Amino acid sequence: MQEHTRTGLLLTEKTSRTSEKRIYIASCSFLFPSPSFTMASFALLLVVLLVLVISWLWDYVMLRLIWKPQIITNKLRKHGIPGPPYKFFKGCNEDIKRMKEKADGLVLDVHDHNYLPRVASHYLKWRDQYVLALLGKGLVFVEGIDWVRHRRVINPAFAMDKIKMMTKTMVACAQNMVKELEDQASKNKNGETQVELEEQFHELTADIISDTAFGSSYKLGIEDFHAQKELQEIVVETRLDVQIPGSNYLPTASNRRKWKLERKLRGTLVQIIQSRLGSEGSLYGNDLLGLMLEACIPTEQGGKQQQISLSMDEIIHECKTFFFAGHEITALLLTWTVFLLSVYPEWQERLRKEVLREFGKDDPSGHNLSKLKEMTMILLETLRLYSPAVFTQRKTTTDMAVGEIKIPKGFGIIIPFAIMHRDKKVWDDNADEFNPLRFQNGVTKAAKVPHALLSFTIGPRSCIGQDFAMMEAKSVMAVILQKFSFTLSPDYVHAPVDLLTLQPKFGLPVILRRLDVCS
Repeated sequence: MQEHTRTGLLLTEKTSRTSEKRIYIASCSFLFPSPSFTMASFALLLVVLLVLVISWLWDYVMLRLIWKPQIITNKLRKHGIPGPPYKFFKGCNEDIKRMKEKADGLVLDVHDHNYLPRVASHYLKWRDQYVLALLGKGLVFVEGIDWVRHRRVINPAFAMDKIKMMTKTMVACAQNMVKELEDQASKNKNGETQVELEEQFHELTADIISDTAFGSSYKLGIEDFHAQKELQEIVVETRLDVQIPGSNYLPTASNRRKWKLERKLRGTLVQIIQSRLGSEGSLYGNDLLGLMLEACIPTEQGGKQQQISLSMDEIIHECKTFFFAGHEITALLLTWTVFLLSVYPEWQERLRKEVLREFGKDDPSGHNLSKLKEMTMILLETLRLYSPAVFTQRKTTTDMAVGEIKIPKGFGIIIPFAIMHRDKKVWDDNADEFNPLRFQNGVTKAAKVPHALLSFTIGPRSCIGQDFAMMEAKSVMAVILQKFSFTLSPDYVHAPVDLLTLQPKFGLPVILRRLDVCS
């Protein structure tokens, strides 16, 4: 059926989607002007559109791409902080990209832990030319009152007594992985098998975080893990590309893939969270999500729920954080720990003796894992040399001074963990070497300053999940050391790469040997 309206031609059709068609065509009806739509009205419409375009161009091009960068550059130079020259529209991204591509072909000896020329070539070059690397833009993290609110809600989930309860799940997942590896090794008479352990560790930590974070919703958690992993790959692929204004809204293949994954991730998390909120009883579960919801939705003495202290979007954000930190960081900590123990077999044997002394053939427990002193030393030294996060950022909340350099309020400061962890003025002349004994008297006495190890950062905003990550790493390593010895495969190529986190570019192929066959 057709009918003419004052706003144009409206087509209606008796289908299950009639209302959608009516709305869509009506919203586009200005393309079909009625007789009352005069040339003057049309000219006015063009003028309005032209004004909007000019206003947008002025704001984006003149203010954001020309005026603001120049003001920031002059302000920093006034405070004694020079930096690489700003290029219109492109910034410094092309320079960084070019230097990274040039350094990507560099391969290291397995005893060479100075991978900085590979992953931070641009930083090393500009550090020699300038004093500090700064961003003229605030960090995209919650802060102020919002940060206090989030931290208060999440803290109970990461209390040590809760984490120790979760070690049973961590150990069980590790034992399932080890059992599969034992079966593979048993097929060979020498009890050996070559395994790509980085992939194994990512799958293992995804299992652990899915179980400990979402419990009975484990399968949905695994779906979220795969969706988030794909989103991470998209970010890595495009992070140094020059973004054309509005390109994020274009239906390109990459954007459509990203939108689909984001919808899937959000939809699954909403399903998990709403099932908990709609459950009967006052408890939401003993996993991380349940503990967070318990703190998030307090009840009064009469049992009546008070207003939720985090919105659905905020809870979803925290669940995403659980996933990324809970599987990515620990998987890489395990990866680099096995790498170092393969390169330094004397430390692997020391660690195995400690594990067998404390547990024998019994399952590791949350209580006994805290007794593994040499294990703690090795994990800390691994974090120092191969911290999963190569850089982090902080924003100044007030005007401040670092030495003779004055930093204005509101500026982001890049903190290069990998470089600071190799500072010989702080860590002595053996800073580039693997030496777990530096931590034998604890973290605060390992260097010349108490808080030199920054892998989990320090202060109020330190990583809330650091105890969880360390307990998980200890659980997995203890189970592996009870069953296997391991060496690097001849196929291993030492080429660490920064892909949001520090990863072995070509994976970690390792030869595992069953201890019962070796003996």
